[in-house]
Amino acid sequence: MVLQKTSLPTPEQIAKKFHIVDAEGKILGRLATKVASILRGKNKPAFTPFMDTGDHVIIINAEKIRVTGKKTSDKFYDRYSGFHSGLKSIRFSDMLEKNPHKILELAIHRMIPKGKLGSRVKTHLYVYAGADHPHKAQKPVPLDI
Repeated sequence: MVLQKTSLPTPEQIAKKFHIVDAEGKILGRLATKVASILRGKNKPAFTPFMDTGDHVIIINAEKIRVTGKKTSDKFYDRYSGFHSGLKSIRFSDMLEKNPHKILELAIHRMIPKGKLGSRVKTHLYVYAGADHPHKAQKPVPLDI
């Protein structure tokens, strides 16, 4: 009888790369799902659900993201202060003017599991409104989505 063993990668064996994504003209939800799976490491053969096997992702041109339908006027982002009547809402179009990077961050962060591992994975996402980013030294690889 031959026993087969499952190999688990050690943190030293996991090679982390930097990917860069241009969000210009991309649809918000489709881009967010692809980026969330890359952050988790689901595109790698060594994916392990309880380990951080994902790569770093840099997103540029977040201000040029698209949504379909009437979401620019109908979609709201809610936050709650914890006090009575503390619900604050902001429309998608207003958020796009004030904090365009926050739209993509919220969409991707909400697709990543909650907990310690999710908190660690979320730190590997970098979103910038314009085309400039300070990660040129990491030599990011362009990612087509």
